[in-house]
Amino acid sequence: MIKILCLGDVVSPDGLSFLESGGTLRKLREELGADLVIANGENSADVNGISTTSAKRLYDCGVDIITGGNHTWKWQEVYGMLDDAEYMIRPANYPDEAPGIGYILTEAKGYPVLVMNVVGRVFMEPVEAPEKAIEKILSSMQGKYSVSICDVHAEATSEKLFIGRYFDGRLSAVFGTHTHVQTADETVFPGGTGYITDVGMCGSENGIIGVKTENIIQKFTTKIPVRFEKAHGNCYINGILFEIDESSGKCTGVKRIRRNNKQNG
Repeated sequence: MIKILCLGDVVSPDGLSFLESGGTLRKLREELGADLVIANGENSADVNGISTTSAKRLYDCGVDIITGGNHTWKWQEVYGMLDDAEYMIRPANYPDEAPGIGYILTEAKGYPVLVMNVVGRVFMEPVEAPEKAIEKILSSMQGKYSVSICDVHAEATSEKLFIGRYFDGRLSAVFGTHTHVQTADETVFPGGTGYITDVGMCGSENGIIGVKTENIIQKFTTKIPVRFEKAHGNCYINGILFEIDESSGKCTGVKRIRRNNKQNG
């Protein structure tokens, strides 16, 4: 049995520091017996996006594979890391001209694991259809993996659920990111695909999806541009643990994960 821990969007240095502090992520990984850790890092830099520093910090604190989203390319300093695709991938359905690659072949317990990343199109950029990008990857990697998992970074819950249902039996697990709010619909579909619409976020819960409350209130009440500042304190981890049979590639169990430090600031 292979256990894969997937973490929702890591938000700002606060989220990073919580994962690092006292070996929080490494202890959680040991507690859960996770063989592989995947985290969405597209908001891990100081404002948003991902930097070379935040990517390295995620990797050093226990994340094996970093996935991205619509903010992946905010900081050009990370383009080289994306092209190297050593442990960080970007949404596969962006144009080929964009830096990076949308999938990576890694391993867990000696078995090859295919990790993919796509973005949705509803209320987001008009990129290639995510299902087409996934189909291309599965076709090109056929016979090279035992387990497959995809981070669907999307706004619409229906679009994420569509991907999960569409690939039921062909992907080991599908987890959603982007909204920063953990959903309570974790399940294993009839074909053996583990699923959750959104794993949530890793960062401060004192604000609104990682941003200071007053910034969001001002934005909604005035409708004018507002400079978002990251919320601080009372950090938590949101994630999902998939248990996958390496011989069949089917998911046999799924469990939502939530941990916090209960320190207000």
